[in-house]
Parts: sequence; C-alpha cells; structure tokens
Amino acid sequence: MPGSSPTPPPAAPSPWIDDLWGGLAAMLVALPSAIAFGVLVYTALGPEYAGQGALAGMLGAAALGLVAPFCGRTPGLISAPCAPAAAVLSALVAALLSGKVGAGINPAAIPSLLALTALFSAGLQLLYGVLGGGRLIKYIPFSVVSGYLSGVGVLIALGQLPKLLGLPPGTHLAQGLAAPELWQWQGLVVGLVTMAVTGLGPRFTHKVPAAILGLASGILAYFAIALFSPQLLSLHGNALVIGPIPASGSLIGAMTGRISSLGALDLASVELVFFPALTLSMLLSIDTMKTCVVLGTLTRRRPDSDRELRGQGLANLAAFVVGGFPGAGTTGPTLVNVTSGGRTWRSGLIAGGLVVLVLLFLGRLIAWVPVGALAGILLVVAWRMFDKSLLRLLRTPAGRLDLAVIGAVIAAAVAIDLIAAFGVGVALAVALFVRHQIQTPVIRRKLSLDQFSSKTRRLPEERAILRDQGNQGGYCELQGHLFFGTTDQLLLQLEPELSARRYLLFDLRRVQSLDYSAAHLFQQLQLQLSDRGGRLLFCGTPSGRLDKGDFGHYLTELEDSALGGGVLIAENLDSALEWIEDRILAAAGVAKGGEEKPLDLKDIYLFREFAASTLAALTACMREMTVQPGQRIFSVGDSGDELYLVRRGSVRILLPLEGGKHHHLATLGSGDFFGEIAFLDHGFRSADVEAKETTDLYVLHRAQFNAQSLADPTLGVRVFARIALTVAERLREADATMRLLEER
Repeated sequence: MPGSSPTPPPAAPSPWIDDLWGGLAAMLVALPSAIAFGVLVYTALGPEYAGQGALAGMLGAAALGLVAPFCGRTPGLISAPCAPAAAVLSALVAALLSGKVGAGINPAAIPSLLALTALFSAGLQLLYGVLGGGRLIKYIPFSVVSGYLSGVGVLIALGQLPKLLGLPPGTHLAQGLAAPELWQWQGLVVGLVTMAVTGLGPRFTHKVPAAILGLASGILAYFAIALFSPQLLSLHGNALVIGPIPASGSLIGAMTGRISSLGALDLASVELVFFPALTLSMLLSIDTMKTCVVLGTLTRRRPDSDRELRGQGLANLAAFVVGGFPGAGTTGPTLVNVTSGGRTWRSGLIAGGLVVLVLLFLGRLIAWVPVGALAGILLVVAWRMFDKSLLRLLRTPAGRLDLAVIGAVIAAAVAIDLIAAFGVGVALAVALFVRHQIQTPVIRRKLSLDQFSSKTRRLPEERAILRDQGNQGGYCELQGHLFFGTTDQLLLQLEPELSARRYLLFDLRRVQSLDYSAAHLFQQLQLQLSDRGGRLLFCGTPSGRLDKGDFGHYLTELEDSALGGGVLIAENLDSALEWIEDRILAAAGVAKGGEEKPLDLKDIYLFREFAASTLAALTACMREMTVQPGQRIFSVGDSGDELYLVRRGSVRILLPLEGGKHHHLATLGSGDFFGEIAFLDHGFRSADVEAKETTDLYVLHRAQFNAQSLADPTLGVRVFARIALTVAERLREADATMRLLEER
C-alpha cells in the first residue's frame, strides 16, 4: 500500500548458531567413541582401569576439540580420539603385558608409557608440519592405508568380541567362542541391541547421530535387564559397566605431575615407545589428511595441510598434559558437523567446549555406561573401517596385486603388530611399483634413419643414399624410468641395433628419471659404437626441469671420461638426426660445408635437364644474393613473389609462435628452393626464412619470369610442372612422416 514501509527480508541465520548446532551434533558422535576407545585400551590392563580409560577418552576429546580448531583453523574439521590411536596403543599394551617388548615391565607403569607414546607422537606431528610433511603424507599408497585401516578394524573386533560376550579375563577368544557357558548373556544382549540400533538408526532418522541412538538403546537395555537382575544396579564389583570415574586431586595438579614426570625419563623407556610413537604419528596424520580431503570436497576449500598438522601436534600435546587420549581429525564427526551447519573452525571449538561441560556436570553418570554397549559401538566402528570393496579388486590383475598388499597388511597387523604391518605394506607397495616399472616398456618407438629423417630436405640423390644406407643410424624414443630395474630390458631390446648401427640416437623427452645404472649402460653402448667409428647421441634431455634432474649433466659428468667425450647431446631431435645424416652422406662422398662449391643454374634440381637456351632465358630473370648466418631473408606477412634457389649453404624455415618462440618446419640445403607459395599465388609470405650458415642464392623474380613466359610459353609450363612435382614429393614425404609418428 502507498506509504507503507516495505516488508524486511527474513534474517539470515547466524553463522554462530549454525556452528553451535554443528558442534553439538559432532560432540554427540565423537564423545561416545572417545569413551569407548579409552576403555578399549585401558581395560587391557584389567577391568578396574575402565574408569580411567573413560576419563582419558573424555579429556582427550576436550583437549583436541579446544586446541586443534584454534591452531589448525581448518573450517568444519572435528578432532577427537580415533580408532587408529586405540589400535596402536592397545597393541602396545598387549606387547608390554606379554613380554614381547620391555620384559619385566610393571603393569602399573604402562599408563605412563602410553602417555609418553602420545607425547612423542605429538612432537613428531609438529615436526611433520614444520618440515612440510603434510604434502608428503598424502603420497602413502592407498592400498597400504586401506589394508592398515582394515587391519585396525580387525584388531578392534578381535579385542571387543570378548567384552561383548563377557568372557572372564585371560580367556582366549577361540576358547570362549567354543564355551557358551562362559558368556554373560546380559552384556551380550546389551551389545547386540546397541549394534542393531547403531547400524539401523540412520535408516529412520538423520537428526540424531547413530552412536547416540545406539548408546542410549544399550543403556536402556541394561537397565531393563536390571529390573530382573537387581545386582546390576550396583557399581561395586560390576564388570558390566565402566564403574566409578577416578577424580582424585585437581586438574592443575595432574598437569603439573605430567610435566614433571618428563624429568624422570630414561633411555629404556624412550626405546620402548619410539617406534609405536612413530607409527601413531603417521596414522594420526594420515587420518587427518584423509578427513581434510573429504572435507574439502564438501566445503570447496583447500586446507593448509602443514598448519593443520602443527595444530594436531599441539592438540595431542595438550591431550598429553591433561592426561587425555590422543586423536586426529575424524571423518564421522566432521561430516556430521558440516551437514548440521558447522562450516567454520569455531564449530570444532564448540564441540570441545561441550565435552568439557559433559565432563563437569555428567561425569558421574558415565560410570553407568555398559561395557557391552561400548563394545557394540566399537564393533560397528570396526565394521565400517574394514574396506568392503576389496572383492572388486579381483576383477583385474592389477587389482589382485593390490588386494594381495592389503591382505598382507591385514595379516601382519593381526599376526605380528601394527608397526610391522605398516612396514610390510610400504615394502610391498614399493616392490609392486618397481615390478610395474620393470614390466613397462622403456622403448616407446624404435626406427632406423631409412624410415625416419630430419627436417632437412634432401635432393633426390641424397635421399637415395639415405634410403640405402640409413640403417647405419637408429632412433629410439625412451619413456618412463631408466634405473637398475629396466637397464637389462633396454640392453636386451637394443642388442639387434648394436650389431647393425654405427649411430644410435636416444630421445629422452618422455623419461622421468635416470640413475647411475642407466648411465653406466649408456657408457657401455658408446664404447661398442666407437669400436666401429660410431657415436651415441642424446636429445630431449630435460636439464631445465629440476624435479626430473639434469640428465645432460649426469651423462657428461661421470668419472669415466670416455662417456663424456664420446656422447653428443644435441639441442633438439632434428639437429641430432641431421648430424647423423650428414655423416652418412659424407661417408658416401657428398661434400658439405666448406668443401661445397656454389651450384650453377644447370645444377639446381628444379632446372636439371633444361636446355641451354631455356637456362639462358631463366638467367636473365635472376639475380645472385649472399646472406650471412642468422640473417632473415623474409618474414611471415611480407609481400614478395620471388622464388629463391640455394646455390650453397642452407636456410631454415620457421613458423613463429607466441612469446617469441618458433617451430622449425624444415632446413633446405644446396640445390633446393623455397618461396614457391607466394611465387605461385602472389600472396603474403607464410613463414620466416633465415640463413643457417653463409648461403648463396639465386633469386627468380616473378614479373621478369612472366615476361619471359610470354615470349616462350613452354618455359612457364616446364617450370610450373617441375615446381608442382617437387611440391607433390614433399607432401608425400610429410604424409609418410606423420603416419609413422602417429603409429601406436
């Protein structure tokens, strides 16, 4: 209505509100898993440590949630205790208890060793971030990561099945499975209910995280059973629940005690935890980087991987100080956070703050969480960690090899430990890479010079010599990696060439790397060729690409002077081919360079077999011209209709490109001609022409030629016919060369 104020647009939701909902949802997912991971590790020491493990999980979730977002600043990333940390630390506990490492260790000292492992892992993560390791970690083969995470899933499952069944401490899983009378049906029912609801919950609602649904259902199932078993309502001596959370002393006092304990470190403790800490740091970093990649596809932002690693290291350092469980950027809580609206680093900070509130006000209630419910949650986590797409790898030979790597990593993780599994995976991945490189052909194309020629246009008699004797020179285009694994293959394929060639040219444009073994092979090839007066040549050496090495320097600076003195490293492929052709022609008696004499008109290929009167008429239309090396004869776009005939020397035909560069079309020597296009159509010049060396020319003017042709019509017919024939021959040669280069 007139005079009424316009209706204001609806207010946009506040980013803080979105971050609050995202952080809340992420906390509800991360906290149950954090408690479960803590209980998983510490109950390996005995059921009485379950409360300490739950507290460590919550403190770790709080420290990671508060420090990692503030320092790493990756938008939307949620950091919390994770499965790889639980697997590494539980494996360390098992190894210490069994005496495989650190024989005679007092079980009471193991929590301190776990804390020391987390501390060293945090320090290594900081080091990775400072040294730029965020980019390098991404290059760990995915087959190793997949096998490792699947192995972690198997280990978690093997560790949680006894807890799900409620087997007595010390009972082997196989023995317990065969003795149902040892099962505690109350814990089994709670665990199965938790697993069912956790797995099926997302089918019915996405508003409440599946872990919260599963945990709540497990708690309800426990108290429902307690109605018929009143003894379950007591915390004292109840192995089916976490039990009392230790809360003696102040947090400041505990932090001070942690820091002061570092002064009591000894070399033996450092040796015990170094390799587990190294493995833990790698896994936590990989887990974080993997989550960042997934997060980047959702937010369309590229995280600073090195800064995030430094942030994760500081967060795990804070977790050590407060007595918390280590962790990483985790995929599940991160996805829940982003889909719930959390898109900035503040959402992670909020999630950590909410964990602190739960710890302060609901900490006592955590004691009543059933161990069977936590086991059920961890079994679902283990199932989701296992790569279920492995069977698809059986469809291809390469996939079956990757599957073998994954299987070996899983087997090593279960049979030995996670550290050995990681080493086995990396070693097998490297072995498969070397195997692939060895099986990949290093010769992409192999030709002789009677099939493949330079861009120098030769006269018919020269072309005949090159066709007849061109097999003295060979051309090999190499590819891939030239190293100790491929040198034998290369030598085997070159044996026929060595017995038939005097000159061998290697094109290295597609070579990715070269080692000393390959350089030594080239030295042996040069020695064999030099025995027959030949030579080894290289072109396309990528000396300007620092990431692929200065090949030319490597080849010429070897200690053996025979290699550096015998090998010719050409500027480009064409100059190398031309060099070989000139040597073959010189051996056949064709004079070049300073020995060459200027040709008379009758010796020019275009006018051979012309009568003396015809040559005299043509001479009247011509003038002589001498150009110096590098002098431009004409350029693209110039006007002019003269035909140029080379008496001595050579010229280069160049096609200008952007940025002052040019493409070399052809080189013309004595007896040849150029400028025929403008001579025929009176148009502009289509290329640049410059002298390669001191060059003598005949210049045929079209206007004067026209006048002579009017007086003698047969003159024009004969000249144009010879030009047309020569152009046709050139086109056939160009077609043959293109067809040869396009062959696969």
